[in-house]
Amino acid sequence: MTTAISVTGLHKSFGDVDVLKGVDLDVAQGSIVALLGSNGAGKSTLVRILSTLLRADGGEASIHGLDVGDDAAQVRATISLTGQFAAVDEVLTGRENLVLVAQLRHLPDPGRVADEVLERFSLTDAGNRRVATWSGGMRRRLDIAMSLIGEPRVIFLDEPTTGLDPQARIEVWGAVKEVATQGTTVLLTTQYLDEAEQLADRIAILHEGRIIVDGTLAELRDLLPPAEVEYVKKQPSLEEVFLAVTGADHDRGAA
Repeated sequence: MTTAISVTGLHKSFGDVDVLKGVDLDVAQGSIVALLGSNGAGKSTLVRILSTLLRADGGEASIHGLDVGDDAAQVRATISLTGQFAAVDEVLTGRENLVLVAQLRHLPDPGRVADEVLERFSLTDAGNRRVATWSGGMRRRLDIAMSLIGEPRVIFLDEPTTGLDPQARIEVWGAVKEVATQGTTVLLTTQYLDEAEQLADRIAILHEGRIIVDGTLAELRDLLPPAEVEYVKKQPSLEEVFLAVTGADHDRGAA
């Protein structure tokens, strides 16, 4: 498969603190890769380097063969970044936010582009309302939708569901899956293990400045001893209880 993101021996320090200590990572085109790690592990630093916002101290990193340092302008034309907080203008409507991004991208017929994106992410009904009236999950979906205008080949999602409630997280997961169906490569950073399980084709664990494990969920499970088979009564998870008692699970099924 074609490699979309290639990272070899990447180093980055801030003063006396070594954040990245030789990161190696390859991401296949059209895949979703989740980068797991605790706070301070270096996830956001790696994303900032790959999105040309920060220079590495050593090593190599490229996006579709373009060096993120030497070819920064060309790299920016092929990627999109969604940070930890939704970068939407709450004064504007959802449609106006999308039109603005389409205009900044110099796309023909920004209005048509906005309408198509609203429909794709099931936001048409709210499109003419000010974003200040939207829920957190809807704003995050709009944020991701804005990132896709101009058809970037690679999108970076830096902890996209931080601070969202369970239903909003599920809405964002659906948006991420929708992105991947169009062939866009997604590198997702997260602290949530269930998020990585739900979304990722491959999972990489960043610990103390290095990728210590990289593989599919099945491959990672094989690192542990075989599970003992036991027959137990399955209890619903807290998330299932929350969705059931709030009626959100029924609403999603009806949709």
